[in-house]
Amino acid sequence: MHTILKSEKKEVTIGFDKPFVIIGEKLNPTGIKKLGQALVERNMDYVKHLAKRQVDWGADVLDVNVGHPQIEEAEVMPLVVEAVQSVTDVPLCIDSNEPKILEAGLNAIKGGKPLVNSVNGEEKQLSTVLPIVKARGAAVIGLTIADEGIPPTAEGRLAAAAKVIERATKIGIPIEDIIIDPLVMTVGHDSKAATVTLKAIELIKKEFDVNMSLGASNVSFGLPDRHSVNAAMLSIAMLTGATTSITDPIKLGSTIRATDLLMGRDPNSMRYLKYFRATEKLREAEAAAK
Repeated sequence: MHTILKSEKKEVTIGFDKPFVIIGEKLNPTGIKKLGQALVERNMDYVKHLAKRQVDWGADVLDVNVGHPQIEEAEVMPLVVEAVQSVTDVPLCIDSNEPKILEAGLNAIKGGKPLVNSVNGEEKQLSTVLPIVKARGAAVIGLTIADEGIPPTAEGRLAAAAKVIERATKIGIPIEDIIIDPLVMTVGHDSKAATVTLKAIELIKKEFDVNMSLGASNVSFGLPDRHSVNAAMLSIAMLTGATTSITDPIKLGSTIRATDLLMGRDPNSMRYLKYFRATEKLREAEAAAK
């Protein structure tokens, strides 16, 4: 099953038989104080820098999140979308659970078919977010969260995914435009957390064959050498059925390209070789600029 995202100039296809799609995560002020300050000041230069750098390092799509307590997000979101579109031509993912902010971001996108991050299985979310997705003709990430919270079992997350899919398709959103996030929890808190997520991926793929996204970095909270844990989780999830991730293309791009290569998604190793050569030059250029 293929999920197709579009900008005015580019088309990105997400599917298990396609190369893994990287959704750049860095346009999010959570944990990035410099970006938060730029949004408060409505200074889009740093936004443009982050957008362009992520695409240079291999992001296929860019996640746009403006969550910050000191700004009116519905006013700032269109400014950020316009700034990003002025320096990149990749599809965008509008990241908010507030309908007003989602609409502001989606309305600012020039043409194409964007992604919405996200909806979940809670009734309020389903009733307010899905109509916006349908009206814009967007694709949507569905989190496996039920009214009672995040299910502790793989079977519970399958049920939450089923609810999102049922409600989305009922209002006319094609199933191929629904990407399910089976949720990655930290293994530092629960040593079985990763296996629950991986089992959920298997169950959801078997039942619905939809595309799946995950935030791999959640798995390593509180642990040393987080990068190694994140990279391992991402590789295993890709083999299990995950097809896209909102992640850091600079830190995890090489892991993703290498896993695609080993999974037979890279004829003659060309994508891996091109990525290696391009990023080698980027590292040299960024080191020289410091």
